[in-house]
Amino acid sequence: MSNKKPPSFTAVACAVVLLIGSTVHAQTYLGSEPDVRARLDTLTQELADQARLLADLESFRQQYFEQRKRLMSLEQQVTQQQELLDHLRGVASWDVLASQRGAGTVGEPQRLAQAQPTEPAPVGKSPSTEGRPPEVAPLFEQPGVLTPQGKYVLEPSLQYGYSSSNRVALVGYTIIPALLIGLIDVREVKRNTVTTALSARYGVSRRLELELRAPYVYRTDSTVSREIFQGSSSESIFSANGMHMGDLELGARYQLNDGGIDKPFYVGSLRVKTRTGTDPFEVVTDCKQRCIGNTTGTGLPLDLPSGSGFYSLQAGLTVLYPSDPAVFFGSVTYMHNFARDNVSRLVLDGEREFLGTVAPGDVLGFNFGMGVALNEKSSFSLGYDHSSVARTRLNGEVVAGSVRTQLATLLLGYSYRFSPNTSLNVSVGAGLTRDTPDVSLTVRLPMTF
Repeated sequence: MSNKKPPSFTAVACAVVLLIGSTVHAQTYLGSEPDVRARLDTLTQELADQARLLADLESFRQQYFEQRKRLMSLEQQVTQQQELLDHLRGVASWDVLASQRGAGTVGEPQRLAQAQPTEPAPVGKSPSTEGRPPEVAPLFEQPGVLTPQGKYVLEPSLQYGYSSSNRVALVGYTIIPALLIGLIDVREVKRNTVTTALSARYGVSRRLELELRAPYVYRTDSTVSREIFQGSSSESIFSANGMHMGDLELGARYQLNDGGIDKPFYVGSLRVKTRTGTDPFEVVTDCKQRCIGNTTGTGLPLDLPSGSGFYSLQAGLTVLYPSDPAVFFGSVTYMHNFARDNVSRLVLDGEREFLGTVAPGDVLGFNFGMGVALNEKSSFSLGYDHSSVARTRLNGEVVAGSVRTQLATLLLGYSYRFSPNTSLNVSVGAGLTRDTPDVSLTVRLPMTF
């Protein structure tokens, strides 16, 4: 038998009182069971709301970084476009600037402006360009913009010139002063010249261009003269005309450096002029036997030549300086005319008059001007062209009456770009010296393929 005593009634009563008290206290602190469940549900809902908020914040964070990345890309593009716009303004926009490139002379305004970024560049870095000189409305014979590599340019042109002088000067290239005019006193020569030509240019490389030019010439001359030894004061008019292929020209142009905004471009050129045109010594001259020592005939050609009759080699250097919003350009050229030996000219009845060695004077020339882009399609240029023609020599002696001739022309040109590959160029020239054609009008239509 166990010796333990059962708990007393008093102890059991105390335990029951403590248990009831703690239960009542718990219910008082936590509330009733429905209240606890309601609070639990509220906390659960708040927790879910916080989770959704965190998810939304993460989504907003991702969108923020995406938008920031896009904004940086747009800022980069804006910087590139601004730099390109500054460049286009600096090169006078010509093909856009240029652009073009193609033609005219210091002019491909070879098109401006031809320089486009080749790949995205980081912010603050200038976009890469083709490094081509700006294109301006062409004024002179040779274009200012090089043909892009692998491209062809065909340029049909029409040139009209009118002159009233006592010199023999052909629009586009110079003819030597008349040799041994003979038995008349020439007062004035009124000349109309129309020259159609087709030029073809090919871009061999980014810096080298080759050109071939084939002209066709139509000329009419009216010579106001008075015969000597006649004692008459009346003047007579002697008219003649000629139409034939002109002198073919071959040329090469090379860009010597990479210019840019406020940096000049240097372009060297070399041109060879052949004597494919009608020779001045092959047309029939109005003489019965000789124009020296007899009094028959005028000494003037019955048909007009379409070429100079001499091979020529011309070297030149062109400088183009882009400066927003204009492009300044200029060039210096030197043409050497090669002498011909055993020259004789054809007179009436198929006879020939022996002249000997004829050496036409060399030609030193320079020009300068300024081109301005009006918008992305049109531009205009203003320039001055000057050529100094040395005296002609016959058998080593200066031909009687031959003097150094100064040819000066003021030029205004306009260019309109119909499409990225086709432009219309118009230029007008006004002679500033008596020996220069009084007016010249040239229309060109360069087309790039």
